Amino acid sequence: MSIQYTKLFKLLADKNITKSQLQKDLGISTATMAKLAKNENVSLSIINDICDLLQCQPGDIIEIKKHPTSPLLSMFKEEKEMKLKGGLYHQTQVKLAYNSNRIEGSILSEEQTRYIYETNTIAVTTEEATPIDDIIETINHFQCFDYMIDIAELDLSENIIKEFHRLIKCNTTDSRKEWFNLGDYKAKPNMVGDSKTTLPSKVNGEMARLIADYRMIENIKFENIVDFHFRFESIHPFQDGNGRVGRMIMFKECLKWNITPFIIDEKFKLFYYRGLKEFPKETGYLIDTCYSAQDEYTKLLNYFLDEQ
Repeated sequence: MSIQYTKLFKLLADKNITKSQLQKDLGISTATMAKLAKNENVSLSIINDICDLLQCQPGDIIEIKKHPTSPLLSMFKEEKEMKLKGGLYHQTQVKLAYNSNRIEGSILSEEQTRYIYETNTIAVTTEEATPIDDIIETINHFQCFDYMIDIAELDLSENIIKEFHRLIKCNTTDSRKEWFNLGDYKAKPNMVGDSKTTLPSKVNGEMARLIADYRMIENIKFENIVDFHFRFESIHPFQDGNGRVGRMIMFKECLKWNITPFIIDEKFKLFYYRGLKEFPKETGYLIDTCYSAQDEYTKLLNYFLDEQ
């Protein structure tokens, strides 16, 4: 759901009141006026002050638009509430956590990931030591996915993105470092391979710009979500965990906009990395990799929806 202030600006026009006059009469900041123009949340006190000035009710100046609920999101919520074993929610939790973590270097197998999800215990072999962080980040990913389902219909915001990071990285070795900034933007420069990313001093501005640009798109499409992902990964706003957060954002936005979501298979991570590196000069590599992943997830959907 999202807030729209179209009715406010129409009422101002009907009363021959300019935006500048409204700002001056109420003593509100330029930033608040910008939020109204971009249909972003403002405080209830601001809404009340505007209503007092215009002698109207909140319903006369704001409109809540609710996007149609994705049938898939409804299915996830129902199976999550039921704690249904073996269903689509269950399979998605395992496959998304396994592949997303594996892309970032986890050594856990898909079967080990599944075992953690189903039994809340870990089965390890004697041949290879398993890093504790791999286990913690797997459990964290399950919790982050649940949070994502709960807020999937909300407009994407920096607070949501920061909460994804906090959930995915909490209790890890990284999170115990003072400079790591768990659930907040990076304090130290980082790179992706040999590519520079946005410097810490500029991350706040770049992330605000990214969110604002994205919200300006009236009807989000598949390509818009992939483009957002590229820009997010180019900024690389967190010290670590950017890939997992970025892929969680894509899944959320697909659910919000009733687009079939997808899971990047770790076997195709080189194609995925190449797509990010070549984008936006060559969009095909990343777009095609994501479409291919979407096709694979559609097969899983068809099985559970009995559409084979």
